[in-house]
Amino acid sequence: MGMDNVMKFKNIVAQYTDVAAADMTDDMRFREDLGFSSLDFMSFLGELEDTFDVELEQENALQVLTIGDALEMMNRMMEE
Repeated sequence: MGMDNVMKFKNIVAQYTDVAAADMTDDMRFREDLGFSSLDFMSFLGELEDTFDVELEQENALQVLTIGDALEMMNRMMEE
Protein backbone atom coordinates (compact mmCIF):
# COMPACT_ATOMS: atom_id res chain seq x y z
CA MET A 1 0.00 0.00 0.00
CA GLY A 2 1.60 3.23 -1.12
CA MET A 3 2.02 6.33 1.00
CA ASP A 4 -0.96 7.99 -0.73
CA ASN A 5 -3.21 5.11 0.26
CA VAL A 6 -1.93 5.13 3.83
CA MET A 7 -2.80 8.83 4.09
CA LYS A 8 -6.19 8.19 2.49
CA PHE A 9 -6.74 5.43 5.05
CA LYS A 10 -5.71 7.67 7.97
CA ASN A 11 -7.94 10.48 6.71
CA ILE A 12 -10.89 8.08 6.83
CA VAL A 13 -9.93 7.11 10.40
CA ALA A 14 -9.67 10.80 11.30
CA GLN A 15 -13.35 11.34 10.49
CA TYR A 16 -14.28 9.17 13.47
CA THR A 17 -11.85 10.53 16.06
CA ASP A 18 -10.26 13.71 17.37
CA VAL A 19 -6.78 12.39 16.56
CA ALA A 20 -5.25 14.05 13.47
CA ALA A 21 -4.19 11.73 10.66
CA ALA A 22 -0.60 12.97 10.96
CA ASP A 23 -0.51 12.02 14.66
CA MET A 24 -1.70 8.44 14.17
CA THR A 25 0.70 5.61 14.85
CA ASP A 26 0.38 1.95 13.87
CA ASP A 27 0.00 0.82 17.48
CA MET A 28 -3.03 3.03 18.22
CA ARG A 29 -6.07 0.93 19.06
CA PHE A 30 -9.39 1.85 17.46
CA ARG A 31 -11.52 1.50 20.57
CA GLU A 32 -9.18 2.38 23.43
CA ASP A 33 -6.96 5.05 21.84
CA LEU A 34 -9.19 6.49 19.12
CA GLY A 35 -12.55 6.12 20.89
CA PHE A 36 -14.34 4.18 18.15
CA SER A 37 -17.70 2.65 19.06
CA SER A 38 -18.76 -0.64 17.46
CA LEU A 39 -21.01 1.34 15.14
CA ASP A 40 -18.15 3.69 14.19
CA PHE A 41 -15.99 0.70 13.39
CA MET A 42 -18.60 -0.91 11.14
CA SER A 43 -19.17 2.39 9.30
CA PHE A 44 -15.42 2.82 8.98
CA LEU A 45 -15.04 -0.66 7.43
CA GLY A 46 -17.81 0.12 4.95
CA GLU A 47 -16.04 3.31 3.98
CA LEU A 48 -12.76 1.42 3.50
CA GLU A 49 -14.50 -1.02 1.18
CA ASP A 50 -15.96 1.80 -0.90
CA THR A 51 -12.77 3.88 -1.02
CA PHE A 52 -10.35 1.07 -1.81
CA ASP A 53 -12.76 -1.17 -3.72
CA VAL A 54 -12.14 -4.23 -1.53
CA GLU A 55 -14.47 -6.63 0.23
CA LEU A 56 -13.60 -7.19 3.88
CA GLU A 57 -14.53 -10.42 5.58
CA GLN A 58 -16.30 -9.88 8.88
CA GLU A 59 -14.19 -12.41 10.79
CA ASN A 60 -10.92 -10.82 9.60
CA ALA A 61 -12.19 -7.35 10.36
CA LEU A 62 -13.10 -8.33 13.91
CA GLN A 63 -9.49 -9.28 14.61
CA VAL A 64 -8.35 -5.77 13.71
CA LEU A 65 -7.50 -3.90 16.90
CA THR A 66 -4.92 -1.32 15.83
CA ILE A 67 -4.21 0.94 12.86
CA GLY A 68 -1.27 -1.34 12.01
CA ASP A 69 -3.58 -4.38 11.96
CA ALA A 70 -5.96 -2.60 9.63
CA LEU A 71 -3.17 -1.50 7.28
CA GLU A 72 -1.86 -5.07 7.14
CA MET A 73 -5.32 -6.40 6.35
CA MET A 74 -5.73 -3.77 3.62
CA ASN A 75 -2.33 -4.66 2.15
CA ARG A 76 -3.34 -8.31 1.91
CA MET A 77 -6.70 -7.43 0.34
CA MET A 78 -5.15 -5.13 -2.26
CA GLU A 79 -2.55 -7.70 -3.31
CA GLU A 80 -5.18 -10.30 -4.19
